[in-house]
Amino acid sequence: MSNNILFQPFALHDLTLPNRIVLAPMTRSRAGTARQPNHLMAEYYAQRSSAGLLITEATTISEEANGWNESPGVYTDEMTEGWKHTTKAVHEKGGVIFLQLWHMGRASHSSFHNGKPAVAPSAIKINEEYIHTPTGKQPHEVPRALETSEIPRVVGDYQRAAQRAKAAGFDGVEIHGANGYLIDAFLQSKTNHRTDQYGGSVENRYRFLKEVVEAVTTVWPANRVGVRLSPNGVFNDMGSPDYREQFTFVASQLDRFGLAYLHVMDGLGFGFHKLGEPMTLANFRRVFHGPLIGNCGYTQEAAERAIADGHADLIAFGRPFISNPDLVERFKNGWPLAADAPMSDWYLPTGEKGYTDFPAHQ
Repeated sequence: MSNNILFQPFALHDLTLPNRIVLAPMTRSRAGTARQPNHLMAEYYAQRSSAGLLITEATTISEEANGWNESPGVYTDEMTEGWKHTTKAVHEKGGVIFLQLWHMGRASHSSFHNGKPAVAPSAIKINEEYIHTPTGKQPHEVPRALETSEIPRVVGDYQRAAQRAKAAGFDGVEIHGANGYLIDAFLQSKTNHRTDQYGGSVENRYRFLKEVVEAVTTVWPANRVGVRLSPNGVFNDMGSPDYREQFTFVASQLDRFGLAYLHVMDGLGFGFHKLGEPMTLANFRRVFHGPLIGNCGYTQEAAERAIADGHADLIAFGRPFISNPDLVERFKNGWPLAADAPMSDWYLPTGEKGYTDFPAHQ
């Protein structure tokens, strides 16, 4: 195993990445109540632009997609303009950045939607204690099942968001199909009890994601579109008995598109549903032949091992990047990592505190 393998360039199709380290998408809630990308966010991403690839925090594709306080959107002209600060700042430092496209689905609340219920594949609520809303902690609600006739509208929202991402100067987009949000809820039998063409079989449950990928790849070439999956996770009350069958099928189908990458949350840092053995990157490597990104709880050593063993091409780091904006340089030089930022700072609209005020190694 080469100790330098993380720092070798990687050809992500027509993009040359300077190293194999990815800034994982992390919700940071600094966009204000207007969900407007701003100069502070541009500074945050620019500070971390030595990563081979940056993936932005999850960014909502429509008003309906919202459900997290002060997270950014990409569905108005003002939001599109606001994101240009970030892409310009990152590109000036030589970085490559993809925008993650997000619809929260049932992980939202009526208080985000003027009293209207959140939408989902089926009317099944999250079995967890509460959700943070604009009016404080609230119990989870039963979402409204999308009508079959509405699904093309939602697919169109993804397509329009992809167009805006292109206009804002991003290098590509990542479709968020993980962590119990709308696409993941369609994929999984636990949350998809539909009887139309979007439910029932593994093929039907994949149909919504397939249509989203098809729509987004009319805007971007497929080699600039990534997809994120979380086969092992319990976040937002997920985990289905047939997860191995479902996610193996999904990955094998996505392989046909020639995507930029498949981003798999294979680590168990967000919890594990324990419905069988965890799915590994090796499981995905057998059915997906494009670039693979591993994620969730990796150390430098584990990342090097995964790449050296041929299981992954890139590894995404989340929490270490919060308090170590120069994580790449610290890994490369063997410098110690700063202590993790307190979780109380992660999502609060505190301006630069816990966000852009972490120093580089001296």
